Amino acid sequence: MTKRMINRFFMNLGLAAIGAGLMQAQGVTENSGPKQATYITDEEVKTVLKGAPPAVDQQLKVVDTGKYNVGVGIIHRGKIAARPDGSVAGIAHHNQTETYIIVSGTGMLATGGTIPDGREAPADGAVYKVLNGPSLSGNVKSGFVSRMVKTGDIVVIPPDVFHGWAQVDDHVDYLSVRPDPDHVLPAGYVHPAIKK
Repeated sequence: MTKRMINRFFMNLGLAAIGAGLMQAQGVTENSGPKQATYITDEEVKTVLKGAPPAVDQQLKVVDTGKYNVGVGIIHRGKIAARPDGSVAGIAHHNQTETYIIVSGTGMLATGGTIPDGREAPADGAVYKVLNGPSLSGNVKSGFVSRMVKTGDIVVIPPDVFHGWAQVDDHVDYLSVRPDPDHVLPAGYVHPAIKK
């Protein structure tokens, strides 16, 4: 991950904090969360990423910001071949907008479409409780758009929008920022590899 990408990531988080500060200055008080920033260093990201594979999707930290929790994860996808029937396996998160920040590699990301025979994530499973909150996974065969993404690209995926990798030639690693309005993700979570 380059310094420029880290700076851009933290700048975006800073802009969100400025927006929250302006809301408070205008008399909108809704944040009874922490009064300090949470830092995730490049070294922490790289330490957690070393565990992939086999762990593909790994939460780095979950922060209680008052009105909602924010999960930040690092995800590694190895080679994914395009399916002969053109379908794509993926997921849609019901209550979360997810932002991808591509830190290395390239891949063909598919978004949109409808999952005809999806499976809800079990409420007692890690996908629901630690990573994504309520989500539907399955295959999409039509109605999606595929686009090549590369290092430095940012993708914002609204709630209930299907997303999955149609093809990855070598690998793609990306940060995932997941606001959690329902406080499903465990506030205060820190990946065991970087817990001090």
